[in-house]
Parts: sequence; structure tokens; C-alpha cells
Amino acid sequence: MTEIQTSDTSLLSALPVAVYTTDAEGWLTWFNEAAARLWGRSPELGATQWCGSWKLYWPDGEPMPPVDGPLAQTLKRGEPVRGVEAVVERPDGSRVAFLPYPDVLTDAAGAVSGAINVMVEIAGRKDGEMEAAHLAAIVSSSDDAIISKRLDGTITSWNAAATRIFGYLPDEMIGQHITRIIPQDLRHEEELIIARLRRGERIAHFDTLRQRKDGSLVDISLTISPIRDRTGAIVGASKVARDVSERKRHEAMQRTLFDELNHRVKNTLATVQALATQTLRGERTLDEARQIFQGRLMALSATHNQLSQNAWQSASFGVVAGGALRPFGKRIDMDGPELTLSPRLAVTWAMIVHELATNAAKYGALSRPEGRVELRWAALPENMMELVWSESGGPLCVAPERKGFGTRFVERAAANDLGGRSMFNYRPSGLQVTITAKLA
Repeated sequence: MTEIQTSDTSLLSALPVAVYTTDAEGWLTWFNEAAARLWGRSPELGATQWCGSWKLYWPDGEPMPPVDGPLAQTLKRGEPVRGVEAVVERPDGSRVAFLPYPDVLTDAAGAVSGAINVMVEIAGRKDGEMEAAHLAAIVSSSDDAIISKRLDGTITSWNAAATRIFGYLPDEMIGQHITRIIPQDLRHEEELIIARLRRGERIAHFDTLRQRKDGSLVDISLTISPIRDRTGAIVGASKVARDVSERKRHEAMQRTLFDELNHRVKNTLATVQALATQTLRGERTLDEARQIFQGRLMALSATHNQLSQNAWQSASFGVVAGGALRPFGKRIDMDGPELTLSPRLAVTWAMIVHELATNAAKYGALSRPEGRVELRWAALPENMMELVWSESGGPLCVAPERKGFGTRFVERAAANDLGGRSMFNYRPSGLQVTITAKLA
């Protein structure tokens, strides 16, 4: 480059980019206002060498001695040193990255007379690069499949989550048509999606099914946004696909639980209604009926508590019987193996045991302080069980002239609800009731 004239420096002063010149030894001879803003200072001409900055650094943060800087090397070599990025630190501590473009100046005879350096700030570019890297990291580490495609359906990007959800590697999908993961009977959705994208619409939370590499289907929620070029024209789409299989399973389970709860509540209300009807029959006083009804409800409640602890799947016979007998004290001796009951059978057995205990408390062994009851149960072949209720120490036991509610309830429940039968043996020493029933 030839010597810069005075008219040239006037033109350079008006430039928005930083420019400065030096003599052949590197001492500053001129700089414009943009250079002073970049440096954050106005260095003294003729007393500052190589660069007017307060401090210089390499991009990795290591100090850069001015003598090793691009302008100094340009003067030493006699040719431009380009492509070297640097960072200037201002006196206030702020730093700015820039690209220097130094060149030598020559006089009329062609001898090196100095140098000129143009410094272009790259903070904006750096920010853009950092933002792009940040976005790339988000896409790469996202739990959601993030896929981009052209408007013709050709896939242009495929992240790691897409591989995890759909089973295809990026090399297997980039360049392929998006319908590769769309079930045959749902491919009409793609036409509707493209039509909406061409209108510039964004599609959010669109639940559908997609097909994995192994042929299985996966529930996903799609959010699709149009991709525009610099002119604003829509050239493609970005798809975010979230695997919602777990959510769908929870929703199905929730619906099942609501249906089951509705069924349980109806059954429970029907049971309570039947108990109320039976309790209020006959010639009982209101106080007697209230006490009997409360006892039956307590037995029913105890069984419900046991079932709720097991998510209404099953209940132990021993626990069910123990809950129904708890209000009658410790004069009932229970023994038997672990037997599992369904919810319906558990409720029926609780009511049977409660009625046997209620009758014993009124007329049998539990009506006397010295009376006792033995409750024994065992498993029988062919998925059956047997319960034996034996009373002793009570008043003389004789067969009643007519059956009361408790006896009728036990007989009907054993036959109709438990699929078995009951036998009442009125021994003088105490009532013995034997019930055989199905376990399922």
C-alpha cells in the first residue's frame, strides 16, 4: 500500500470502523474516533507503539504482547498478517473481540514507510456464535425429538431424542421423507400440516401416533412451526415431538379408576341400603335399630379401609375378620392360614362374621362374661375354603323357633355371594356354624 495522503485520513476519519496508522517503527502517527472508542482511550501519538489499546489478549484469554500482534508482525515481515483474532481490554475493564486487517504503507520509492490497521469488532458475531452453540446444545440434549424438514417433507435434521423415540439414527433419516415415521392410515395428516404451514400457521400440542423403526406405535404430541428464509418465505418446518405414552397410560388408568370408583360407590350404597332395610324391619325400637345399623356400617368401613390400603385389589381374610370382630373384645380366638379375598368377597365375609358376632353378643357365648368363641378357617381343594365358628361358655343353646335376620343373612350370603353353603349346629354347649365357600 502506498503512502496515505492528508485527504485520505479525512476520509478515514469518517469511517465507522476503527483505523490507525504507524511509522516504519510502529509508533502511532494517526487514529480515527472509531479507534479511540474501540480502545476506550486516546493514546499519545509518537509515544505509543504497535497498538493504541490498554491491553491485548489472545482469544483464549492469554495476554498478547503488542510486539507479537498482527501489525507488528506485518511490519517485520513486510506483508499483511491476516486472520488473527484478538481481544482489546479498555481502561474500564471491558473487553471487545476484533479482527485486525493490517497492511504496510510504502513511499514513492516503494520503501516501507509505516503501516495501517483496520479493526473490525466481532462482538455481534461472537454473540451469534454463542447463541447458535447454545441452541445446538439445547437441541442435542433435549428429551423431545426435534426434527426439521423441507416443505416437500424431506428431513434435514434429526436430534438424539428423535433416535431414542423412533429408533432411527440420523444417517437413516436425514434426506428421507417424513412419512417414513407416519403410519399408513395417518398420512393424510401430513397434507393438512403442510397446508397450514404454507399459510404461516403454527400447530401446537397436536396429539397423534407415529411409527418406530421396529413397527410399534408411539403416542406423541407435536408442535410444528414454519421455517422462513431471509426474505420471509416459508421454506420448511421445525417439529418438536414429545413422547406422551406415559401420559396416555396415566389418563387411561385414571379413567379406569374413576369407572371403578363409580362402580364401588354404587355397590357400597346398595349394600348400605340393604343393611338399612333389613335393620329397620321387625319390631325393634329406633335406638336398637340405630345401634345395629352402626355396627354393620363399622364392619363395612373396616373392610373398605383394608381394601383401600391394597388399591382395591384384594384383602386378607384374617385382617377382614379381625376388623369386623374388633368391637366385640378379645374373647374371640382366631386362627387360620393366609387367604386372599377379592374386594366383593371381602365385603361379604366381613358382614357374615359381623352378624355371627352380633348374634353371639345378644343370645350366645358373648352375652356371658365367661363365654368364648373360636374362629377357624382353612383352604380346601378346588379353590374352596371352610370357616368354623364355635361358641362355648354361653347360655344353653337351643334351635330358635324362627330364623332371625343374622341367620337368614348368613345363609343367603354363603349361597348367593360366596357360591357355597352354611350349616348351623345348635349344640347345648354353644352354636357352631360351618361355612364352605369359593375363594374366587
